[in-house]
Amino acid sequence: MNLVIDAGNSLIKISVFRENTELFHEQFEISLFVERIKSVFKKYTSIDNAIVSSVGALDKKDIAVVSLFCNVHQLSHKSKTPFKNSYATPESLGVDRIALATAAFYKNPNGNTLVIDAGTCMTFDMINDYGEYLGGAISPGLSMRYKALHQQTSKLPLLKVEDIIDFIGNSTNSSIHSGVVNGISAEINGVIDQYNQRFKDLTVILTGGDALFLSKRTKNTIFANPKFLLEGLNYLLEYNKI
Repeated sequence: MNLVIDAGNSLIKISVFRENTELFHEQFEISLFVERIKSVFKKYTSIDNAIVSSVGALDKKDIAVVSLFCNVHQLSHKSKTPFKNSYATPESLGVDRIALATAAFYKNPNGNTLVIDAGTCMTFDMINDYGEYLGGAISPGLSMRYKALHQQTSKLPLLKVEDIIDFIGNSTNSSIHSGVVNGISAEINGVIDQYNQRFKDLTVILTGGDALFLSKRTKNTIFANPKFLLEGLNYLLEYNKI
């Protein structure tokens, strides 16, 4: 069995896999990490390998706890990948984007795939039909846009993500919701249109915490898979055992 750990900017997400089948999944705050890890190993005693993808939430002590129970691979730009990495600065490529590119490579090995990760940040990652990672884009996610409007102004309130009834806001709150939700939806649709013009038979996969919320607001045909990154980590763990 494999344990995959995705330490994002907001939450820790973990899954237990037997081959490519997910047996268990949960997410929690960093403060609960040690408690939850011990619980998982108590329940799944056959876990013998783990992979950790962290954008900064976990420190060496946390990873050392996992290593008490099994072999641990800490994902980095030095990890082996099944795709050709054509990123100009591979050492700066985020481990989350490496995992997403890997999942895209295995899910659509002979096609053009654009992965959109709608999390704290929104990332766009492109794998072409030659199995080559080309790069993409990074922009603020939904929650970050709400926070920026509040923190960078003196009077705008901090709102939580909410769907819009009409794109014309008739109050300050509804105007903020329209600007954020309608704006990020227009961005996603516009970026997909750009990629469609360059890449034939493009497959678009939307993942991340806000994937299901945003999927209904896209005009393009997409596949929503909130656990795509975790699947990519499992593929990477298997690939780095070789």
